[in-house]
Amino acid sequence: MLGLYFSGTGNSRWALEVFHGKYDGSATAHAIEEKDIAEYIKDEKEIVFSYSVQYSNIPKMLKDFIDRNAHLWQGKKVFVIATMGLFSGDGAGILARRLHGYGAQITGGLHLKMPDSIADEKALKRSAEKNKELVRAAEKKIDRAVQSIKNGKPPQEGIGLLYHLAGLFGQRLYFYNKTKRYTNKIKINWQKCIGCGKCASLCPMNNLSIDRNLARAADRCTMCYRCINTCPKQAITLLGKNVIEQGTIEKYL
Repeated sequence: MLGLYFSGTGNSRWALEVFHGKYDGSATAHAIEEKDIAEYIKDEKEIVFSYSVQYSNIPKMLKDFIDRNAHLWQGKKVFVIATMGLFSGDGAGILARRLHGYGAQITGGLHLKMPDSIADEKALKRSAEKNKELVRAAEKKIDRAVQSIKNGKPPQEGIGLLYHLAGLFGQRLYFYNKTKRYTNKIKINWQKCIGCGKCASLCPMNNLSIDRNLARAADRCTMCYRCINTCPKQAITLLGKNVIEQGTIEKYL
């Protein structure tokens, strides 16, 4: 079994690692931005995909990854884990349908409510203890899902028409353009930036760089929020004007 993930603040990576630990301790997990990722996919028949939902949709970088590797999904058995701050409707289903269109066999889906990663907006902010409770609840849900899979009845969250309609009318119709293309809205406060390079090293899109001891952003941000949640000077924003609270999964374990 191969695990693939797209993760901003670590929620989806953590979920996949926990899933593997409970289901198959020998399974490996890889980020989709890894250089040789296609080679790993090619030789595997069973895949678990874990990703973070954006506006009840697939992040642009993940869409491009699926489409770019269209020839690799034929005949693969895929289970989808979708992490989210709010109920997304068909978080697992929207990725599942895209993979199915390229010949994958979808075995099921799982939705996990996780700590919010949008560090520069007040919405969805919870106390550290509440976020720790979310993570503990997610681990218990993963455990139940693994037991169901082993009993031949994998969960089907996000899969099917009713979930599809919930996702479509819940958020996706209203925010479709948010994930249709990469964004150039990353803002860097050069009065705060110290040019440490942490953001550039973490960006999965190579959208950030250091020039003359300052971070610079281009126009291919996939809104994963890695840079915003890890900048030591809170110098980077995207949707809001100031960082409200930074958080990665390690903070809540």
